[in-house]
Amino acid sequence: MSEIWRFGVRRAFELAATLLTASFLVFSALYLAPGKPETFLLGGRSATPEALAAIRAHYHLNQPFLLQYRRWLTQMVHGDFGTSIQYRSPVLDLIGARLGQTLLLIAMAALLVAVLGIGSGWLAVRRPGGFVDRGVLVVTSVAVGTPSFVAAIGLIWVFSVRLGWFPSIGAGTGFFEMVYHLTLPALALSLYWVGTLSRVTRAAMLAELAKDHVAVARSRGIADGAVMRRHVFRNAAAGIATMSGLTITGLVVSTVLVESAFGLGGIGAFLDSSVAVKDFPVVQAISLLVVTVFVAVNLVVDLTYPLLDPRVRLGARNTA
Repeated sequence: MSEIWRFGVRRAFELAATLLTASFLVFSALYLAPGKPETFLLGGRSATPEALAAIRAHYHLNQPFLLQYRRWLTQMVHGDFGTSIQYRSPVLDLIGARLGQTLLLIAMAALLVAVLGIGSGWLAVRRPGGFVDRGVLVVTSVAVGTPSFVAAIGLIWVFSVRLGWFPSIGAGTGFFEMVYHLTLPALALSLYWVGTLSRVTRAAMLAELAKDHVAVARSRGIADGAVMRRHVFRNAAAGIATMSGLTITGLVVSTVLVESAFGLGGIGAFLDSSVAVKDFPVVQAISLLVVTVFVAVNLVVDLTYPLLDPRVRLGARNTA
């Protein structure tokens, strides 16, 4: 138990340091981009120097960079994500109104990745070099080589335009209608990661399959299914878990392209539109939210390692 506490405290400090560094980079990057937020606020209209100065003072754009960063960081720590320049509403409210749709989309895509990715990788290993294995390699090669926005366009053309099975735009209302509307976006979002996780699963299980203890287990007459579960997949689960953690963060980032392609009003599309008009508070808040998800997922993956493989000690996964 003391080891878990020490690991938790150490990772908490690492989490804080990572978020602090990321917050500075996120805040700095927007000020390096061309254009100014007050230009959008003016809507293309000309303004007197006095009016321009008043706008900059209202949004604290006239303060030194480090002072702006300290003020913004203090607000973020207290749960104040600022006010959107584009919508003139609290950023937290705007994100909250869109978060449910994006979370459902990511959950559906993650389920597809877990079932199809791990399932196809396992299936390929059952008969290495056989017809199924070669088929999985071909399909996953196509999946990995297809960007999300290309997959989105192809799925819309086939299943919406040609067959008319699914809608091509919007998220619907109500849970079941949303699931129906988000089916194609979830497929487009998950395609690359299904191929990646399938290949990682196949490679990890093949590596375990070639080890001596697997041969010994088979020589003792243990059923092939039991050998695959207890001796192959279980020992390969650590590497698969690492890839699964990266998949979650990859899905979060990829929502920007997929939601824009399907006309969804989630966090990804909101980020895309906010970048276009230099809505600093929204872009900074969503970017920091993505970094937080990335660090949190990595922490969860670290904590699951001893459960997947008792030989692995907390914090020592790279040397196990």
